[in-house]
Amino acid sequence: MLFTRPLRHVAQGVAALVIAGGAVGIAHADKAVEVTVDGQPTSVHVFGSTVADVLAKQDITVGPHDDVVPSLDTPVSDGDRISVRYGRLLTVTVDGETTERWTTATTVDGALTDLNIRAEGAALTASRSQSLGRDGLTLAVTTPKNVTVVADGKTRKVTTTSQTVFGVLAELDVAKRAADVVSPVMPTSVEDGMKITLKRVDVKTETAKKAIAFTTTKQKDSSLYKGQTKVVTKGKKGSKTVVSQVTFVDGKKTSTKVVKSTVTAKPVAAVVKVGTKARPAATTSTGGSGGGSTSGAGINTARSAMWDRIAQCESGGRWNINTGNGYYGGLQFATASWLAMGGDDFAPRADLASRAEQITIANRYYARAGLSPWGCAHAA
Repeated sequence: MLFTRPLRHVAQGVAALVIAGGAVGIAHADKAVEVTVDGQPTSVHVFGSTVADVLAKQDITVGPHDDVVPSLDTPVSDGDRISVRYGRLLTVTVDGETTERWTTATTVDGALTDLNIRAEGAALTASRSQSLGRDGLTLAVTTPKNVTVVADGKTRKVTTTSQTVFGVLAELDVAKRAADVVSPVMPTSVEDGMKITLKRVDVKTETAKKAIAFTTTKQKDSSLYKGQTKVVTKGKKGSKTVVSQVTFVDGKKTSTKVVKSTVTAKPVAAVVKVGTKARPAATTSTGGSGGGSTSGAGINTARSAMWDRIAQCESGGRWNINTGNGYYGGLQFATASWLAMGGDDFAPRADLASRAEQITIANRYYARAGLSPWGCAHAA
């Protein structure tokens, strides 16, 4: 009886020591840790021994593109901080070249910095402040480029972030019309140092009346001497209406294309008889002022030097002249005088006869009236 009470106290003391020891062990295993996921911190109590244990207890799964600090196998102590940054797949196209890059940044701007993509002054298809979700983002970046634009008589040097030639012209408010020509073509991607040229093309319709030349038909005539001709039908020009498309490039005519031609008056062909009769043997004679000769029946070239001087005064020495003043040929015969002297032996008018034939008729006239019919008689 004397030992009952002391034994009870001993048992109670041992039990107390066991409970106290267990409490101390539990307290030692429990750790307060701060876990930050993509910048969002959370305080947790865990009993694990490594970073991997802590993340597993929090149902946080990480992959090969995620960033964990400290590493997964690092032992955990009370008060430690663990950072997890998930990887995002960024599909980025820079000036037409596409690549896939992983980043742990949570904004577009942060991703550009993280991946060392130089985008100062560049045009982006997403806001720089836009958040990046874990499913990633597709992003296009167009860097500034210096280009020269030649259009409407102006040359402009500009810096642009437009991706195509079309975009550059739109940015400058330069409108391309259907017929205009742009080089390089509108869908071409813009490159630094590129020269863009726009040529204004105008196509106009022009209508004009034009002459149609007449043809000449020659008919052999045995009643005329060789070298003699006689006009049977006088030729007459025709006319036509011509419609053309005229192309102007930057105001300058570059081409003309006939699209329609309508004959409004047909030409009349000239008909001329050409002598085939052989001339008789030549005879020789002299006489008259200046001397001369007769070659062939009916041809009298006497005084040829004198008639050349008179012709020089009358017509400038042009034996086929026809000015429309009613006088024809080198010696300016009126048609009535020419025919009266037998000029139609050679041609209906003096201008249609040869020099020798005109001198022959002049000698006939001279035999009757001397030089009085000629105003240039003083030139004889």
